[in-house]
Amino acid sequence: MKAIWKGAVIAESEDTVVLDGNHYFPAESLKREFTSFSNHRSSSEKGQAHYLSLFVNGELNPDAVWFYPEPSEAAAQIKGRYAFWKGVEIVD
Repeated sequence: MKAIWKGAVIAESEDTVVLDGNHYFPAESLKREFTSFSNHRSSSEKGQAHYLSLFVNGELNPDAVWFYPEPSEAAAQIKGRYAFWKGVEIVD
């Protein structure tokens, strides 16, 4: 699976976990050169989500990446994994 935004492969892995229709990629597959800090947080039954923004070819996509540093027990399988939205394409 690949996560692609603005033509850049943001993450690529054969080992994704699908939860609630989202592919969660392993941390080591995330290409950090395309990410930047975000203060955004949200909460759900999975725990508190933290976000990263994407910066590709001079364009910013705020809060397009999320992860759960301490997921709930029910979402333990996504610890250390990253998911994408806001225009990021997930392709096989």
